[in-house]
Amino acid sequence: MTDMIDINVIIDDKYVEPKVDIYTKSETEQVRNIVYAIENVSKSNYPPVTVYDEGKFMYISQRDIYRIRTEGRNIYLDTKDNTYPVKGTMVGFEDELDEERFFRISQSEIINLYKVDCFDFNLAGTVSVKFDNGIVSWVARRCIRQLRDKLKNSFGYGNREEESK
Repeated sequence: MTDMIDINVIIDDKYVEPKVDIYTKSETEQVRNIVYAIENVSKSNYPPVTVYDEGKFMYISQRDIYRIRTEGRNIYLDTKDNTYPVKGTMVGFEDELDEERFFRISQSEIINLYKVDCFDFNLAGTVSVKFDNGIVSWVARRCIRQLRDKLKNSFGYGNREEESK
């Protein structure tokens, strides 16, 4: 493999915002570095989150976060495969995280909407959240209306009457 990267820039009026696609055989350190560099340049308002792992500081990109949750008096950040303790407050994380990507589903949990596999809005009025890594969470009843509004505004989710029109 060569260190050179084939880059094409295509100017087209149909794109309002820049779009980046990376074609590769597998996810490598080089690919992760490219994604990290693009994120840092394009979304500098949303910095990575600092976590502590075995006495070391690490930075987790916001796109890799599945959820931030409290357990007792501690706050944890979950990624696809790991859980890390973090320092801060839930309100502080809510202010720091990209509001388009993250949503607070309860007093003790903030989720990354882009990592959700499905929401189960059942007839009993409860809502479960299943992530693409198998983790399941529950939305507090007081947050359900805001969640529906967020999904409708951000992702085009609507009720059945609106969808049939």
